[in-house]
Amino acid sequence: MISLPFSISLRRLKTLQCAYLLSLVIIGMGCRSSRSLPQTVTWQQQLSEQLSLMGHRNWIMVADSAYPLQTSPGIQMIETGSGHLEVLDQVCMELGQVEHVSGIFYLDSELSYLGEDQATGIGSIRDALLKRLSEHPSQHLPHATLMEKLGEAGESFKVLILKTDLTLPYTSVFIKLDCGYWGPEKEQTLRAMMP
Repeated sequence: MISLPFSISLRRLKTLQCAYLLSLVIIGMGCRSSRSLPQTVTWQQQLSEQLSLMGHRNWIMVADSAYPLQTSPGIQMIETGSGHLEVLDQVCMELGQVEHVSGIFYLDSELSYLGEDQATGIGSIRDALLKRLSEHPSQHLPHATLMEKLGEAGESFKVLILKTDLTLPYTSVFIKLDCGYWGPEKEQTLRAMMP
């Protein structure tokens, strides 16, 4: 028999050991049940969530599949695995459902100059993009200028890039968010009233 410096019966020791093991099992089960299984959050859900947090000076981009992963701190890229027009339609729908922001759309100037001999299918995607953007304020700027604007914005503001499966050059759509309830005309009027 083992001699312990304090008096404890063997039966009491076994009871304590069982209680200790049982508590470990219960704690282990609790930890396992509190861990949720990985949930798949769709890009549509991420867009909706992010858009509710975004405001003027934020950007959303619908990018072709070769768009590079950037290192600016404010830039977040989501691989949608979806078609370019499908993603653009979703973004336009989401923007149409919120009141706090509106979008100013930009396309690469280079898109206007590409021919079918350079990129098969470019004509139909260009037509589809222009048709979808005909109801929105939009501009064409050189790709390098848009990339610079996006990089600068990503230094201080959130930029959400939705990467699509499109494999045609200069088809990305850049969307600068503006205040949906306070436009440039109201701002200009306010500034004119101030000393």
